[in-house]
Amino acid sequence: MTAEVRRGQEAAGASADRTGHRAAVIGSPVAHSLSPVLHRAAYADLGLSTWSYTARLLAPDQLADLLAQVAAPARGGPVWEGLSVTMPHKQAVTGLLDAVDPLARAVGAVNTVVAQRHGGGRALLTGVNTDVAGIVGALREVLAHQGTALGPRAVVLGSGATASSALAALTELGATSVLVAARRHAGPGRAAAAAHRMGLGIRTLTWSPGEPASDAAVAHELAAADLVVSTLPAHAADTLGAPLARALGGRPRPGALLDVVYAPWPTVLAATWQAGGGVVAPGWLMLLHQAAPQVQLMTGRAPRLGPMRAALLHALGEGPGRGAEVAADVAGPDAQAVTGTPGMG
Repeated sequence: MTAEVRRGQEAAGASADRTGHRAAVIGSPVAHSLSPVLHRAAYADLGLSTWSYTARLLAPDQLADLLAQVAAPARGGPVWEGLSVTMPHKQAVTGLLDAVDPLARAVGAVNTVVAQRHGGGRALLTGVNTDVAGIVGALREVLAHQGTALGPRAVVLGSGATASSALAALTELGATSVLVAARRHAGPGRAAAAAHRMGLGIRTLTWSPGEPASDAAVAHELAAADLVVSTLPAHAADTLGAPLARALGGRPRPGALLDVVYAPWPTVLAATWQAGGGVVAPGWLMLLHQAAPQVQLMTGRAPRLGPMRAALLHALGEGPGRGAEVAADVAGPDAQAVTGTPGMG
């Protein structure tokens, strides 16, 4: 499907170059998004001077109208090429598109919409999920850098759209025993449904943050895992800090944790995991690895990660608590050569 989308973009590119191209990240909220930083850096490195990328605050009842604008025939001015989709639109957008990639349909979440244009008519809107690639890429990068082997036991914290993507990613990474720990008010239903569509057998655990026995039970599962993906928003897992520190005390070397939060950093969960000797991948690394295939799907050109990474770390270093000092610990000095809470955005 990726090759098909790319061919469509290349075929339409020549005529559109005269008027320009546009893309955007949509969500609510969206002001925190670092997607514009990543996409603009890729455009600059690729020499795509006629491309623009913005952040667009969009309420759920505005989604259908925007998609109609994106699909509309070009009538002069910048041509819509695609959208990055963050919360709360990842599920709702699926039913409004012309086609959905099989992985995105199985996961139940679309984070990328590509406008395929053939001639001057209406564009075909195709939904894709690159969050899975982002999770896989982030974990593989930190594991390779630390020389840590992949293991079969995994835990996912959360049960929303990103958690469903995490299930697919962990399966790709070789996990054979996966537990979904869902907060009591949310329940594991959405992730469990995604697992069923993908033919995955998972265990579920209902978690009540702040209740000592419940926190201890989740911490025990985390400490025993080879791979952990926390898809929770900032501070939602803070009550796990103390019980996780105790649980990690008896383990020689914990596995790898991906925490999708990128600000404030480090989270209590990430700091506790790293203090216990585990490998940590921050949310910005997932964001980087999911943005690169988005750029390629929309432009038909493969971006280099190095310039995108540099721009992202520069942006993260501009505010308190968002320092790029984590870059060296996470990825090392050679990482640029590697081919809010993100929702992810």
